[in-house]
Amino acid sequence: MMGNKISPNSLDSNRLWTYNGRTMAERTSPAQTDTRRRSRRLDIRTTPQERELIDRAVAASGTDLTEFIVTNACVAAQRVLADRDHLELDSTALAAWESLNARPARDLPGLRRFMQRTSPFTE
Repeated sequence: MMGNKISPNSLDSNRLWTYNGRTMAERTSPAQTDTRRRSRRLDIRTTPQERELIDRAVAASGTDLTEFIVTNACVAAQRVLADRDHLELDSTALAAWESLNARPARDLPGLRRFMQRTSPFTE
């Protein structure tokens, strides 16, 4: 749709439109309609080179800056937290893990006495 300018007065009222910060683009699918409302600000500082790189990537992805930053920051956060959310073991490590977990629990007399005490939080 390069070269065709879209006038806000000529928009069909039956279509969904979004403004991405630079141009108006038609939303072709209801699935693309974002129902989340973003209410928290995230301010970041970049070097001019970092900003140019980010702007180029935003333009190449066909999205807006907010969507690009939030999406990619969430993906990075999920990668960082992945090792805290689940554990992947090869067959040897899994066998060792199962062996450790199959052992009977040790008797810890001090812990047993502590757990049998009355809670200071009960009346």
